[in-house]
Amino acid sequence: MCKIGIHFINREFEHDIYELIRAFYPEAVFTVTYEDMQEEHRNPAQDRDTDPVVHDMDFRVWKEDGMYKIAYRTNDDAGVICAGTVEGHARDAGKNALLLRERKAAKDSIKYELYHILVKLSGRTLPWGNLTGIRPAKLAMAMLEEGRKNTGIAEELRSRYLVSSKKAALAVAIANREREILRDMDCDNGYSLYIGIPFCPSICLYCSFSSSPIAVWKNRMDEYLDALVKETRDVSAIMRGLGRHLDTVYIGGGTPTTLSPDQLRRLLNELTVQFPVQQAKEFTIEAGRPDSITPEKLKAIREYPVTRISVNPQTMNQQTLDLIGRKHTAQETVKAFYAAREAGFDDINMDLIIGLPGEDEAMVRHTLDEIRALNPDSMTVHSLAVKRAARLNIFKDQYKEMTFENNQKILDMTMQAAYSMGMSPYYLYRQKNMKGNFENVGYSKVDKAGIYNILIMEEKEPVIALGAGGASKLVVRGSERIERADNVKDVRNYIDRIDEMIDRKREGISRNLGAGSGEEPDGRLS
Repeated sequence: MCKIGIHFINREFEHDIYELIRAFYPEAVFTVTYEDMQEEHRNPAQDRDTDPVVHDMDFRVWKEDGMYKIAYRTNDDAGVICAGTVEGHARDAGKNALLLRERKAAKDSIKYELYHILVKLSGRTLPWGNLTGIRPAKLAMAMLEEGRKNTGIAEELRSRYLVSSKKAALAVAIANREREILRDMDCDNGYSLYIGIPFCPSICLYCSFSSSPIAVWKNRMDEYLDALVKETRDVSAIMRGLGRHLDTVYIGGGTPTTLSPDQLRRLLNELTVQFPVQQAKEFTIEAGRPDSITPEKLKAIREYPVTRISVNPQTMNQQTLDLIGRKHTAQETVKAFYAAREAGFDDINMDLIIGLPGEDEAMVRHTLDEIRALNPDSMTVHSLAVKRAARLNIFKDQYKEMTFENNQKILDMTMQAAYSMGMSPYYLYRQKNMKGNFENVGYSKVDKAGIYNILIMEEKEPVIALGAGGASKLVVRGSERIERADNVKDVRNYIDRIDEMIDRKREGISRNLGAGSGEEPDGRLS
């Protein structure tokens, strides 16, 4: 296994540098060290021949005479085989005075040069070029809003960010569709609402979400709902005082349909009483796991103004379902989907994951054939991302024999399947640790795009999140500034500290969404 060392003498852009190197070497073992920026130090470019090489590859990052520099070196049995220094350019006008555009230009320059070195060292390119920590469609959307033409946007993505032609075209197409969907929305005066239900029938092998097995909480879920209802009522009063309109509601998790029919009614009734959900453009519930869906629960949901649900198979291959810990059959997915149709739902999404352990092209093709037969209204295709908290990562030695296959051919298969169902892409996002460094794409039929999905990705309006693990994104009107107000993830802590969660949200909303919040604080970078 490749061992890579990164030594940061200057910490600026450390996240971007680390993530770009890691994207090229996702299986490497990294050692990251730091040096006090005020301390006298040797020139890293000069001492590389005398320092012992303890890694297969070493990078050093520092700043000198206003220039950002990266020294890199590799070794094999013969010793050092490559050495050099890369420079990015920026004017250091002081921490608080450094303009955002100057900082961005410096970061872009460093990543551009570093990308070319990593291509040379690794012998490969990345489909999304040097983009890290950024939503490609959001970048394209910003250029659209500046009045740029599609061809010019695609060219900038290719030349400045080194994105492949195929991915640049995808980002531009999605940005245009998102812009059309949001065209008539007054996002400056609106907000969206997220409600988290952090329980699942079982925890999937790849999952790192704040979910708890339903078996542990089955007899205490009413305690959770008590706290959630309290937060709902208090936040409702806060938002009414702002005079904003509610655009979308999304109940996610976890698996919201782990709630009983009566618990679903309690939650939905409270939301309907406390918030103007009838006026919302979209009201989504993730039914999610087919083994949590019953006719009684679907009937309960239909009693309220819910417009959209998800029935998520992830895969239609039974051996994969068994392996990843989803305690349902592929046939139960089909049954749950048809039950939702019979209950009257005309906007049903289905989630798939590409790159699941052991799945090859033929298995993905089988899943797509099964989904095509069901003909959902939208389909979200996720590229597997295994985060640190997932069992697949924590106990990776147990799964080291597994194969993970994801490539452009497979993603093209999913796109063609979507097109054959009358769907086109409408939102896109990327995560860390994605197999193949690809993306997640949402496809939908005309008028069936998930508006909440676009709003949360494009960060056009505040999203107020309730429940354990809820992360409110407070988008300040007339500003690029976004602050978060996070609830604790642990269910027990959420229940015990619910008053603290409400106060935290009240303070954040007042500071960022109240009167005068659009003004930038002195000395603060947005």
